[in-house]
Amino acid sequence: MPQPRDDAAAIPGERLRATRLRRGLTQEALAELAGLSLGVVKKLERGGTGRLETYHALARALRVRTSDLLEPTVPHQTRRGDADKLNLLSFRQVITPPIGPAGRMPAVTADPEPDLLRLADMAGTVALAYHTDDYGQVAELLPPLVSSAHVAVSHFAGEPDHLRALRVRSDVLQMAGRYLTQVRAYDLAHVALRDATDDALAAGAMDAVAGAVYQQGWLLMRQGRLEEAEAVSISTAEAVEPRISKASRRDLGAWGKLLVHASAAAARNNKPQEAREMLRLGRTAGTALAGATAVAPSSWGRFDWRTITFQHIENQLVADRPERVLGLAERVRGVGDVTFMRRHLLDVAAANAALRRRDEATSILEQLRAQTPAWLRHQQMATQIFHQVQRLNGRVTARHRELAKFFDAP
Repeated sequence: MPQPRDDAAAIPGERLRATRLRRGLTQEALAELAGLSLGVVKKLERGGTGRLETYHALARALRVRTSDLLEPTVPHQTRRGDADKLNLLSFRQVITPPIGPAGRMPAVTADPEPDLLRLADMAGTVALAYHTDDYGQVAELLPPLVSSAHVAVSHFAGEPDHLRALRVRSDVLQMAGRYLTQVRAYDLAHVALRDATDDALAAGAMDAVAGAVYQQGWLLMRQGRLEEAEAVSISTAEAVEPRISKASRRDLGAWGKLLVHASAAAARNNKPQEAREMLRLGRTAGTALAGATAVAPSSWGRFDWRTITFQHIENQLVADRPERVLGLAERVRGVGDVTFMRRHLLDVAAANAALRRRDEATSILEQLRAQTPAWLRHQQMATQIFHQVQRLNGRVTARHRELAKFFDAP
């Protein structure tokens, strides 16, 4: 049997191959254990790329962490275009402006003096647009709002309102990071969220720190940086952990949301025990809310007992237990509006597709397309579910043709 090479970690595909060989498995055996095709395993070992879910299935079969299989790729191996260069130009100008000898190049403004109250109101408008899926308005309003926040921080330097200005800019940058993560401009999102965290720390606003780190967790998971997502979420949760008996709703929500992200990252990294422990702690926050909902529109959104339940169900899907997903989903059917439940509904659709329940999965995708189409277009998971539904045996109907058009699928 070939022996793993010492430099396996540095060669594309070799990390998976080396781990497989250490387990004494053939490619065929690994494919069967992971529930994947032999072609997928061969492609990955030859240096191809796969989805995070594929690596998780392989890690589960090999009894290692998902992050152990995620190799750094070499940028020059893939030809990259400049398609987003102009589309994101306004965001790049305000989030990564030129830096000269005097520091950040000042923004140009006609306002005689920044109005922090007006800025905060505008931030609320953008948050509402985001949560109602009006991404066109978000993309239009956010760059000038970020620019105005920069001006306010500079203007009030050394004055009593400086901390307020930092807090407002932190909230605005969090929204920018959230939107940019949604449209997969990950590096730009990371800069926005890094700066949002710095502003919140400088302002002494730990709830804003929690919100910025929560957004970082989502971003890091999308990038496959599971260990980092879990670690930063846990360390921040420890820093902001409230006294349950005296905590405000917002404090409980921020703490609970961080624990939810820590659980999600651990589950995807094939660490089920850690994922359960984080949810156990998060359930404490949900219980303390006593049926109420904590809300932070410009930051981490909403949190209550359903957030914990939905994450538990999602973790079951990650662990490849679709029957368990559907059983648990029955207990929370209809407990919230579609906007609050839509990520959960995708989990239910994925479980139905995994169990070859074609009509059930199709119905959920149709419901989401009808009620929250702008959000659905940005969900790669939804496209993957539809492709899985397409591969199931069955007559191609007008319903499926309409969905294929929506997802730009052949």
